[in-house]
Amino acid sequence: MLEEKLKTIPHLPGSYQMRNANNTIIYVGKAKDLFKRVNSYFKGNVTGKTAKLVSEITDFTYITTATEQEAFILEINLIKQYNPKYNILLKDDKTYPYIEYISKPYPRLKVSRYTNIRKKDKKVLFGPYPNVYAARRIVNLINRLYPLKKCEGNPKKVCLYYHIGECLGYCENQASGKELAQMESDILSFLKGNNKIIKAKIMEKMAKLADNLNFEAALELKKELQFIDLVLDRQKIEIHDYINRDVVGFYLDEGIVSVQILFLRNGKIVGGSNEKFYLISDLIDEVNSFIFNFYSKHEIPSEIIIDKRLDAAIISDILKTKVYVPQKGKKKELVDMALNNAQIALEQELKIIEKNERRTEGANEELRQILNLPILDRIEAFDNSNLFGSFSVSGMVVFIDGKPARKEYRKYKVTVDKNDDYNTMKEVIYRRYYRVLVDKLVPPDLILVDGGINQINACNDVLKMLNLKIKVCGLKKDDRHRTSELIDGDTLETIAIPRTSDIFHYLTRIQDEVHRYTITYHKQIRSKGSIASVLDNIEGIGSVRKKMLIKKYGSVAKMKEASIKELTEIIPEPVAQNLKNYLENMNRSN
Repeated sequence: MLEEKLKTIPHLPGSYQMRNANNTIIYVGKAKDLFKRVNSYFKGNVTGKTAKLVSEITDFTYITTATEQEAFILEINLIKQYNPKYNILLKDDKTYPYIEYISKPYPRLKVSRYTNIRKKDKKVLFGPYPNVYAARRIVNLINRLYPLKKCEGNPKKVCLYYHIGECLGYCENQASGKELAQMESDILSFLKGNNKIIKAKIMEKMAKLADNLNFEAALELKKELQFIDLVLDRQKIEIHDYINRDVVGFYLDEGIVSVQILFLRNGKIVGGSNEKFYLISDLIDEVNSFIFNFYSKHEIPSEIIIDKRLDAAIISDILKTKVYVPQKGKKKELVDMALNNAQIALEQELKIIEKNERRTEGANEELRQILNLPILDRIEAFDNSNLFGSFSVSGMVVFIDGKPARKEYRKYKVTVDKNDDYNTMKEVIYRRYYRVLVDKLVPPDLILVDGGINQINACNDVLKMLNLKIKVCGLKKDDRHRTSELIDGDTLETIAIPRTSDIFHYLTRIQDEVHRYTITYHKQIRSKGSIASVLDNIEGIGSVRKKMLIKKYGSVAKMKEASIKELTEIIPEPVAQNLKNYLENMNRSN
């Protein structure tokens, strides 16, 4: 079937999508000539990760475009939509923080993260800062030096910041336009690279503090002065035109591509990003695709400097910014620096990457064979947690190709109000997989439940009701709370797994991860639990008594401090004793 279909592909640009036995898209690519590119997978000598991809392909689809540029854009959009397993980076992609200046209604400065930055939003952003500590430290320093608005929301009265001279009291007072304009000019000038104004202001404030014998505060400001010198001033390569630009370099070894992007802001390097991915298709096409995907999530600078191997015209056309290929001078030195950093980053991590891939993918493949599954790309694992039947919650973690997919984790507040693992599991499984059906989400190839036969039966009952065929297994723990057994959900037989094997460590990691995630959520729920929700769990406390207790104590913390005698002024002694025991147990579990 594939052989005949390959002959019908046109010699046109476009995007192609490789699919597995579940009809799931596992790779999205782009080609100037679809016929040549797609046929190369099946008729060429493929190795490494490409060979693994080809072994899983059962079908392919494609969409033709008028130009190669359109093919790149289509490819990016399809990757975002389907997140194919062979298009993912070796590490989770991340967004970097920016320093954002907000002028209206009140002048503010904050650290912001955006997953999609568009020029039309007209945000005043400075960065990105790969080191979030540096961004926060700069924001804190400016907030100390200038009376910006610091509190959240819109209070009606001035707060402590006003009384210590670090805010103009915007909630009550109208600041002069001249004062605000000067303050804004100083701050923006500093963030654009002019350090002289801020350094002079620090020196001025240090002198005042020293005159008032406040040497400790003066010493803190001196450290901030040293920080500015260290982070913002001393660089070997600077370009004094104050243009925001990025520099891109890449390196290939052992089938892995390392891409290094250096961020230059106002002529100085403020940091960089390094990402790695397996090479599946053409090197230049894949680096181009990486660049387009990267800038769909990050601010596009005024200029991008690239290596001569890349196509400046295509990158410039798609990103709508100036792209420059330097031949000599400081810009060429910056490209060489990016290339060198890409190589060093890959060489340093190559052995670690290979070891992790063998352990995770190898263990995942071994688990697939043990369970006799045709495909094991996605695992969803569940755990339940409650405190004596109250504050019941569940957590779900997702592992894709042996790695945690944290963006897909889910939390569930459970309505079951007693210590009932069977019905808790039924509720959570129903809510999850009813949503999978309704929203047409990708179902897992395997469901792991934390527990034994009881939880497995609950899960299987719900899946049968929803007419879903998904393999279920249970993970049991021993008396020391360590993973001990894997139970097959179809036969209810225990599958023996050597404790020293990679698959045992893999299952333990999944079980520990879902337990950690669920317990963390449980603690958050308990810590946020209002006094009203606590009292709802105590038998003998109705609406009238609840109102009286809330009026008298106001918070869980104050109620914990109350004695039995004090509580019996409102509720009977047996009820007071139950409440006290509940609060103490709740405190210990935190």
